[in-house]
Amino acid sequence: MDVLYLLIPLSVLLVLGIIAVFAWALFQGQFDDLEGEGVRILQQDDAGLDGHQVRKGDLDQESRV
Repeated sequence: MDVLYLLIPLSVLLVLGIIAVFAWALFQGQFDDLEGEGVRILQQDDAGLDGHQVRKGDLDQESRV
């Protein structure tokens, strides 16, 4: 029974923390354009490559040389 005096406040703090993280994500715009991100993944975009990434076609040509 004594353990409930510890677990109940901890669970309330956990719920408040989860609500705070959700509110932060909501106000930072994490959920503004959910469909746009799904479409962006499916589109072909070569401009997003950085210096360490290569296109699949470039990798095939390097292995043939």
